[in-house]
Formats: sequence, structure tokens, C-alpha cells
Amino acid sequence: MNYSVILNVLGGLLRFLGAIMLVPLCVAVYYGDSLYPFLAAVIITGMTGILLSHRYKATTEWKAREGFAIVAFGWLAAAVFGSIPFMLDGFSPINAIFESMSGFTTTGATVLLDIETHSQSILFWRSMTQWIGGMGIIMLFIAILPKLGVAGRQLFRAEAPGPTEDKIKPRIRETAKILWMVYVFISIIEVIALLLAKMSLYDAVTHTFTTMACGGFSPYSQSIAAFDSPLIEGIITFFMFVAGANFALHYRTLYTDRKSLFKDDEFKFYSLVIAIATLVLTFSLWKDMGETIFNSFRYAVFQVISITTSTGFATVDFNLWTDSGKIVLLALMFVGGCAGSTSGGIKVVRILLLLKYAQRALFKSVHPRAVKPIKFNEKTVPDDVMQAIVSFVVIYIMIFAVSTALLSLMGLDLVSSITASIATLGNIGPGFGLVGPMANFDVVPFVGKLVLIINMWIGRLEVFTVIVMLTPEFWRR
Repeated sequence: MNYSVILNVLGGLLRFLGAIMLVPLCVAVYYGDSLYPFLAAVIITGMTGILLSHRYKATTEWKAREGFAIVAFGWLAAAVFGSIPFMLDGFSPINAIFESMSGFTTTGATVLLDIETHSQSILFWRSMTQWIGGMGIIMLFIAILPKLGVAGRQLFRAEAPGPTEDKIKPRIRETAKILWMVYVFISIIEVIALLLAKMSLYDAVTHTFTTMACGGFSPYSQSIAAFDSPLIEGIITFFMFVAGANFALHYRTLYTDRKSLFKDDEFKFYSLVIAIATLVLTFSLWKDMGETIFNSFRYAVFQVISITTSTGFATVDFNLWTDSGKIVLLALMFVGGCAGSTSGGIKVVRILLLLKYAQRALFKSVHPRAVKPIKFNEKTVPDDVMQAIVSFVVIYIMIFAVSTALLSLMGLDLVSSITASIATLGNIGPGFGLVGPMANFDVVPFVGKLVLIINMWIGRLEVFTVIVMLTPEFWRR
């Protein structure tokens, strides 16, 4: 393990993060907010980055281990240094780091009691952390800094969401740049759409940040319900759906093959899951809650897409729904969006391939000598990929079970423990019970918040990037 390389790149990352913090500083100037939180954060973050970059030099080619370490510690560093404005605004250290980690990992779980009482610049930074973390701060780092060269491949491997990396171009830097261009392009379209729906520019930008990142932070305690507008809900629903799909497919649909999305097995299954869940939940709300058909569909489609894509926005307090409606949402918390999207969760492609794997197992129990390969997009899926998917899901469920048990031991009720655990591990945001959509995570004790911070970190980095660092072999030179 070459520690100089790791510290040198982390230094560059912090310098980059310090420069990004100039944006909310300008927002603070515009709205007349206190400049101290962001001015101090820019200086502390930037100077730390400069000192690390000058003290440690990257002289050798990176290996995969350095890539994993840089991505894992890069996200930790972003969360810690990104929490400085929150701390200087009066947050306790644990709450500041929780909010910052929730932002950069696009989880959307919050500890804020009265969101509207905070300054507009702080709430802007809170939303901006999600937009940066959505496509990935490391990915942005790769796209902008050309000196990474071949070494960027290790970072891309460690951060790319999903069981396989989807390279658009042979050079990783070009792939990262294209994905960010698509991300920015769609974000601009959403801002314009929300402005046309009579949102203010501030609200349009902050909600676009958190929609495109599948994050879910809102400057309002009532989330999207604060607007009480079917049009705004419809626009955000559409863009959540878009953000939950593979951005590489968006690029191909825009520039190469208009039918790329509809040819993709994962996107078709993603759409099918959403359609079925929406119909079931619409019927449940109409039958059990006495809602009209229009409102039943309106609430159902929004919450299904919000939970499936791990965005976590709310147009209604679904904590008050009947058990049948809650079960639908709980099941969706484990699914997530597509690989290569900004969403969290297990990911649709893994669920789809596991179903095909189970189908093959049943087929071979009847025809033991038959050869039946698993196909995805008309290509055979190698056995090592299937083994990696099975391993991922087993470890994911184990982490979920352990964190649930720990939260229960700290005094949380079972429903709150289960949903707080999966909501942070899946980077979803709200759960049920004490951590419902109109509540917050401030009720979780100090140690419980630490557990959930680790959950968010592990979930955002697709489990293996963090877990691999717990093996002794990882640290051997």
C-alpha cells in the first residue's frame, strides 16, 4: 500500500472541495447570511488539501488497492470537511457529520428539527452536497483533473455503481466527463421545468440538486408536500424516474441510439417494478385509506418512484398509511434504481440476475444435465459476476441485520430500527416510526448515529469498497 499516493490524491480532493465551497459562500453573500461558516470552511479545507498535496508526492502508478482506499477515505474526508459549515452554524459535531454524510451519500436522512429556521446558504449547501455526491465527487474529480491518467481507472472501478462498470469511452476520464455532462444537461432541463411550474429560482435549483442526485433533501420540513402542486409533483416524479435509470443509457439514447433505454433488460425490469408497485399501492390507498382514484394514483406513483430510486421525497406522511401500503414501500427500499444511476439500494440489475439465477436453479433441479446460461441484454453473464452478486447481497443483508440489532439494543422500536437501517444502508432517507417522512433522525442516540453514518458510507460505495479494507491482505505492502 502506497500511503503517499493516497494522501496526495486526498489533498487534491480537499483542494477541489474547498473551491466548490465558494459557491454557497456566494449564496451567503447574495442573501446576506453570515459568511463565517463558509469562509472558515473554504480556508480550513483548502489549506489542508494544499498541505497534503505538497507534503506527499504521487510518484508511482496506482494499484487497485490505492484506488479503493482513495475512494473510501475520499468520501469520509468529504463528509468530515463538508460538515464544517454545519458545525460553525451551531450543529453538534455528530449531527453535522451525519447531515454531511447524508448529503454526500445522497441518503437524505436528516437530523434537522425545524429546517426552515436555518439560513438559505446552509440549506443550499445541504442540497448541493447531494448533487455533488449524486454522480460522485470522485467521478467529478476524475473528469476535471487530467493528471490522473490511467490511475483514474482504479477510482472508477471502486466507485462505479453496479456489478459491472459501464464505460462509454476507452479512457475513463472521457467517460466521467460525458456522464457529468449528461447529469448537468438534465439538471438544467429540470430547473427550467420547475421555474415554468412557478417555483422560485432558489427552490428550483435546490430541488433539482436533490432530485437528480436521488437525494431527497428539501429546504422545507414538509418536503414536496409543502407546494401542494400536482404539476410540481409530476415534474419531480419524471426526473426522479430519469435519475434512477442508467446515465450511460441516457447518453446513448441522446447521442447514438434513440431506442437504447427500451432495449435494455434492466430498464425494462425497472419500469415493470415501478408500474406493478404503483398499481398495487394505488388500489391499497383507494380501498383502505378512502382516497379518490386520482389522489390514490398521485400519491402512489410519487412515493413508489421516490422510494425505488432512493430519493426519499414525500408528498404525504406515508407513516400514517395502512400496513399493506407500508409493506409495498418497505419491499421497494431493498430494490433501488438501476446500476449507473444516482440511486442507492441493491440495484435492479442484481435483483433481476438473482431471479434468473433462481429460475436456472429450479430448471436444473428438473434437468440436472442441461446447460442453461444466464443472459442479460442477450449476453451470457459469467459465473464470477453471479458469484459477486450473490456475495454482495449476502453481505448487504448481514450489514442490515447487524445495524438493525444494534439500533434495537439502543432502545429504538423494531419498526424504527429496521427502516432506519435499510433507509441509510440503501441511501433512501426516511423510514417508518420515529424516522418517518415528516420526522427526523435526531431521536437516534449518539452511538446509533455513528452506526447509521457507517451504513450510509458503506451503502454509497456499494459495500465491497469499504468491506475489502477490513481484510488483513488489503493493508499488506
